[in-house]
Amino acid sequence: MSRQEQDDRGPDEVSPKDRFVTVYGRRPVLEALTDTALEVDKVVLAEGADPRAVRSIMDAARTRGVRVTRASAHRVKVLAGNGRQDQGVIADVVAPGMRTLDRFLAALGPDAGARVLVLDGLTNPANVGMILRSATAAGLDGVLLPRHGLPSIDPLVVKASAGVAFHAPVLRSGTAAAGLAALAEAGFVLLGLDGGATASLFTADLAPRTALVVGGETDGLTSDVRGELHDTVAIPMAGGVESLNAACAATLACFELARRGPSRTQD
Repeated sequence: MSRQEQDDRGPDEVSPKDRFVTVYGRRPVLEALTDTALEVDKVVLAEGADPRAVRSIMDAARTRGVRVTRASAHRVKVLAGNGRQDQGVIADVVAPGMRTLDRFLAALGPDAGARVLVLDGLTNPANVGMILRSATAAGLDGVLLPRHGLPSIDPLVVKASAGVAFHAPVLRSGTAAAGLAALAEAGFVLLGLDGGATASLFTADLAPRTALVVGGETDGLTSDVRGELHDTVAIPMAGGVESLNAACAATLACFELARRGPSRTQD
């Protein structure tokens, strides 16, 4: 399958999800508006929202000079991606570290090394948030979060990341497989973290440009992603332990990638 078939956007098309973290619910939106370290692009309120319930949000938006628009309750649910917990309000928070994978690759110098973590098929927002925190702390160059096949970066992910998700070096592509194909074209060696692999992550040769894939909590690496990999590596286990939690395994992998560089530490 070609990259064009796997992805639903051209290299110059940017989705709002490639620029913003969308938070929903009255408390998360108010917290974003009152955090002066965050830049809020806009707030969207559902038509007919109780003025008393959203008064503090309106006041905070006015103080920050953030525009507030109205939309149908259904539209707000669609934008939130959560039909039960949006409470009729969302906010788009600017994510300065977020970019499309194409733009990240275009900005890499021809001889620059890089370390990228790729998430494939994870379903637990808490795991995604903790992995974003670990990857940012390790100074990785990017964490590829495909638009399809993973939880969206929502308040659950933000909470699990302790707010780091707003600033994490997130890379976006249509699918994990499409992103891996693009990375391979750019000279990255693609490794999958797999408990059944014979090679150890800690002793495997790592190319200057390496992308490591962490699979889902239950099923591991998807078949589409396996077809893109150059090899697989494992985290050696002792004491009869078969596997680690996905976030724990990813954290170990992040710091091992960083330890063996090259990687540009994030500010």
